[in-house]
Amino acid sequence: MPILRASAALATLALTAACAMPPQGVPADAIASYDEAVASVGCTLRTEKDYLPVEIQTGMTRQQVLEMTAFKLATDKAVKLDDGSVKLTTGACA
Repeated sequence: MPILRASAALATLALTAACAMPPQGVPADAIASYDEAVASVGCTLRTEKDYLPVEIQTGMTRQQVLEMTAFKLATDKAVKLDDGSVKLTTGACA
């Protein structure tokens, strides 16, 4: 059930990201690193096989990746798909 937990956490984070701030404690270049990492996994975050490479490539924790994803959703730079996954809609993923 990790996918359901990630989806629930993402939904909660999306609500708290209404002020549209990137996550605390991530490097200044984290947004660009995140975008590149998500593009490298096909622009969509669905399962562990998508999230883990993003964590490794960016140096962010899972929580920070989830917060960055919520930030992208809150700023209309990503969309939530019907299956609960998230698709980035900017940069190489546009």
